[in-house]
Amino acid sequence: MAKLIDFRIGDVLTLRKPHPCGGFQWDVVRLGADVGVVCRTCRRRVLLPRSELERRVKSVDRTE
Repeated sequence: MAKLIDFRIGDVLTLRKPHPCGGFQWDVVRLGADVGVVCRTCRRRVLLPRSELERRVKSVDRTE
């Protein structure tokens, strides 16, 4: 079983593939079964299922 990633509000996620605007980094703004993220380049807000987001994440940078 894969280890679950511990997301926190304010984390900066780097994804494996770019957003259509060209950005790779996203801010976590909502937690739950779906995780709300905002692109740091174009400020587009997206809700992704946690399981899908965990597959797409390359790294998690804590803001603390």
